[in-house]
Amino acid sequence: MADAQTIYRVIFLNKDEVYELYARQIFQGDLFGFLEVEEFIFGERSQLVIDPGEDKLKQEFSGVKRSYIPYNSIVRIDEVEREGVAKTSEWKPNSNVAHFPSRPMPTPPDQDR
Repeated sequence: MADAQTIYRVIFLNKDEVYELYARQIFQGDLFGFLEVEEFIFGERSQLVIDPGEDKLKQEFSGVKRSYIPYNSIVRIDEVEREGVAKTSEWKPNSNVAHFPSRPMPTPPDQDR
């Protein structure tokens, strides 16, 4: 296990957006098919200047102790020397970032028969 100073940048897809977050702990947990992310890091910037993207993520993940991210949503994980700015960006279908191919969802049987 890495020391307490290790910082990871986790980039993943969520609701047609690309999330870039920083965390101190990531690992495969007991929930099959999910990556556990703990101890999110958000920059302690001046209270006078607020980055709206980072503030949105900070509010979305406030009170979250642990987040489970599906493996097929993970784009990239990097071990970095220092945290950067957490941000979201729009996922564009023709960009270099794409959803992992998956099976089509089965259609429910006809209930009228």
